Amino acid sequence: MEPGASDATAGTPYVEPTKVKKKSSKENKQEALAPSEQTSTMKRLFGFEKEDISSWHRLVCLLNRPTDPASLGIFRFLFGMMMALDITQERGLSHLDYKYLDGAPVCRFPLFNFLKPLPMDWMFFVYFVMFLGAVGIMLGCFYRLACLMFISTYWYVFFLDKTTWNNHSYLYGLIGFQLTLMDANRYWSLDGLRNSRKRNAHVPLWNYTMLRTQIFIVYFIAGVKKLDADWVEGYSMKYLVHHWLFDPFKLILPVELINLMVVHGGGLILDLTAGYLLFFDATRPVAFFFVSYFHCMNSQLFSIGMFSYTMLATSPLFCYPDWPRRFFGRFPEFLQPILPFVSPAPIPSSSCVYPKPPSGSGEQQEEAHAAPKPTTPSFKHKFRAIFTILYIMEQFFLPYSHFLTQGYNNWTNGLYGYSWDMMVHARSHQHVKITYRDGVTGEMGYLNPGVFTQSRRWKDHGDMLKQYATCLSENLPRFKISEPEIYFDIWVSINDRFQQRIFDPRVDLVKADWSPFRPNSWLMPLLVDLSPWRTKFEEIEGSLDNQTEVVFIADFPGLYLENFVSEDLGNTSVQVLEGLVNVEIVDEKKNYSLQPGEKMQIPAGAYHKVYTVSEGPSCYMYIYVNTTEAELQRNFTKLSELQEKVRNGTETEPLPLELQPLITGLDNLDSDHSVIDPVVRLFLKRQKRMQEVKKRREASMVERFQRFASKKYYSIRRGFLMTAIALRNLAVGLPPLEQLTREVAYANMKEPETENDQDERLNDEVGHGEL
Repeated sequence: MEPGASDATAGTPYVEPTKVKKKSSKENKQEALAPSEQTSTMKRLFGFEKEDISSWHRLVCLLNRPTDPASLGIFRFLFGMMMALDITQERGLSHLDYKYLDGAPVCRFPLFNFLKPLPMDWMFFVYFVMFLGAVGIMLGCFYRLACLMFISTYWYVFFLDKTTWNNHSYLYGLIGFQLTLMDANRYWSLDGLRNSRKRNAHVPLWNYTMLRTQIFIVYFIAGVKKLDADWVEGYSMKYLVHHWLFDPFKLILPVELINLMVVHGGGLILDLTAGYLLFFDATRPVAFFFVSYFHCMNSQLFSIGMFSYTMLATSPLFCYPDWPRRFFGRFPEFLQPILPFVSPAPIPSSSCVYPKPPSGSGEQQEEAHAAPKPTTPSFKHKFRAIFTILYIMEQFFLPYSHFLTQGYNNWTNGLYGYSWDMMVHARSHQHVKITYRDGVTGEMGYLNPGVFTQSRRWKDHGDMLKQYATCLSENLPRFKISEPEIYFDIWVSINDRFQQRIFDPRVDLVKADWSPFRPNSWLMPLLVDLSPWRTKFEEIEGSLDNQTEVVFIADFPGLYLENFVSEDLGNTSVQVLEGLVNVEIVDEKKNYSLQPGEKMQIPAGAYHKVYTVSEGPSCYMYIYVNTTEAELQRNFTKLSELQEKVRNGTETEPLPLELQPLITGLDNLDSDHSVIDPVVRLFLKRQKRMQEVKKRREASMVERFQRFASKKYYSIRRGFLMTAIALRNLAVGLPPLEQLTREVAYANMKEPETENDQDERLNDEVGHGEL
């Protein structure tokens, strides 16, 4: 693919291909040199002259300038294809019946509380309409209707569940909306085959301007957001450095520099510069390389569906709009009938404004007669120019509009999704407690975190927490809890800071006030003044052995942390780093005061409370060793040594019956496994799991692709089969229960290896990290 030239923004001016006189190579060379001598620097860099934006009339003419539809048509095809694949995966068609459970008490988090999901079969119908819309966009078939089908259902599903929001899902909806307004079916579309006036017709320049600016905003604003101190200092995506993709860099750089320079520095520089590098001709090849490498890496680093591939499909939009004609023109002639148009040049379109032909004599007059009739901007041309400008301004404004929607602001600003703050904040949750109180009897109790919901995003967002508390208050009366009060105690660490409370645990969120336009009064402030402690955290963690863990806690004056130490954690202590705390051992009814530097042992198998009694926040850390796991690891080491001795013949004594599986394995045993030592069973299962992991890592590219393709096939297959069942139910009613059970079982069918792996995971003992 050849990158475009000076037309990166403005599009090619109209040139009629007919009545072209054949000329000598000398004449051609002279003509080729003439434009470069006459073209200004402004024209070469931006594709238009300064005079083109000197007045409103000229700007309207520029934005409606006739442009080749080829690049837009190729992007339309690729975007529709990506969305068709995305619907079965990240949109959730393949597991829709698990998400929308008819009749089940499920707490949901729509943007507007009046939005409710339809019955399950009708939700499958909604997704079916969305899928048809995506396919229609891809093929350019009944294009405008297909776009409406896609965006109406897409935005409905999008607004229905805030917990699934992310930047790229928002971007898909924006591009779908833009394509609805554009003439993207003028090239390589079924509409063009049905209507000769649409086939290979010009599109106005604003079609390209809007898409290019949107992609520029995605890159540039994401880069501006990464100027955050946490990103620049290397805390946001610190864990990525351990991914195998960064192993080649470890040959020349230490891990710390890879994290700082490659992961964070490289991401920052690429986002800030990608839009500019794609814009200009001289830098576009370099941009193509780095942007493609970046998105290919992201496809392996994150579970982000079609986003990486969709962004790859947007890059050619910055090339000459006619690049597909030159690209596909290199293919063999016998393939031309199934490939996009190579010739002829585009025909005139009423969507564009055509300038008067240049005055002259001879051949120029002959070409002028062949050129389209000059037009003046009409109301629709002016309206589209105004809309383009307003839309671009709105997209630059929205990422910084959080001062309006203050109710959605937490430690990070705004509804996550339209801010382009991609991967800037990494969170970890240490402790989540939900307490209810019966408003009539005063009885108190605890709820499992996540009860009545399938999402975990509510823990970080005040608006979702308010919705969750309201939902819980509506469901708990069925369990004889009257007028319930709901309290949340959620501990979060953001970008490797202290674990601290994000919301006030003393506030009943059922009755708490919340407005999208006012700050949350029950949001606890992020203790940014304690951020320098992160350097000390690294020193402390580096001084510990592999079996010792540490958790850093910060709390506010007047509050306390109630904690339970498991009996597995036989060696747990708390040490104060800053402030003053009182530690209460609940069973012993004793209190211990601790100052900075002091520590005490915490008894296992008992509750304790840590009160912050200083005027400012207190900081302390738990240091603990999982003694049960440590003992298990020692046993594993002994079993591994014994197994190796048996295999190499140095162990001459016969093994006891309970250790025989070290030789025979688990697969060759009878159904009665009562004689097997439980530790031996865990050891062999762990060993088998490690062998499978090693086999997967050492698999060839062909084997990896087969595994990937098989997984996607069964996922897509289930989505389509469940959709067919739902549509049949809507059309003719529900079948007998036995038939429906068989149909769902057939849709759930997976390849044998996957089923075995799943059964093994379900039957495995849990509770040990190495398993």
